[in-house]
Amino acid sequence: MKRKEEKAVVVFSGGQDSTTCLFWAKKQFGDVEAVTFNYGQRHRLEIEVASSIAAELGVRHTVLDLSLLGQLAPNALTRRDIAIEQKEGELPTTFVDGRNLLFLSFAAVLAKQRGARHMVTGVCETDFSGYPDCRDVFIKSLNVTLNLAMDYEFVIHTPLMWLTKAETWKLADELGALEFIRAKTLTCYNGVIADGCGECPACVLRKRGLEEYLREKAEVEAR
Repeated sequence: MKRKEEKAVVVFSGGQDSTTCLFWAKKQFGDVEAVTFNYGQRHRLEIEVASSIAAELGVRHTVLDLSLLGQLAPNALTRRDIAIEQKEGELPTTFVDGRNLLFLSFAAVLAKQRGARHMVTGVCETDFSGYPDCRDVFIKSLNVTLNLAMDYEFVIHTPLMWLTKAETWKLADELGALEFIRAKTLTCYNGVIADGCGECPACVLRKRGLEEYLREKAEVEAR
């Protein structure tokens, strides 16, 4: 079966990476659905942004309750009393144990119910914060596990896995979505839409990548 005739489920937060993946999936597959998880994140705005983007793009959108994750793994994304920081030799306080494991597992259950064999996630191990569940080896391992657990042939796609943040912006531009993603997504840990607070680790990565891509683009256009 050709990809354009197949269904895909995108793990979607409304941030830069997952929105880029949503645009990518819409180019690749004929029927695309987005799934967002409410895990007790600091900013309810994240879910509202995801719902708004999905509606604007005409994509079916499901929000699943995973609030127990915040109870099991206290972290800076779910607790206002935990500072966003990273000490040398340690994972950032924004790391949520088991998050991508659970997100993709529940996304797989939804995908099977929808008759979708493809899942798309924006994880990356190039410009990232060292999260172990963003690594390619983890995704490949989980893909095999889910196939065995459900006796169903899933394919987990990670279009950003080997891209830098600058290359992710380039992909967004190639998809005709750069300005949309820059203006309408929420990446900021402090809950500021678009270019964000400019200070948290997520905003620093995003801004640095955008500046690098725009500089490279200008240099190419000037030749």
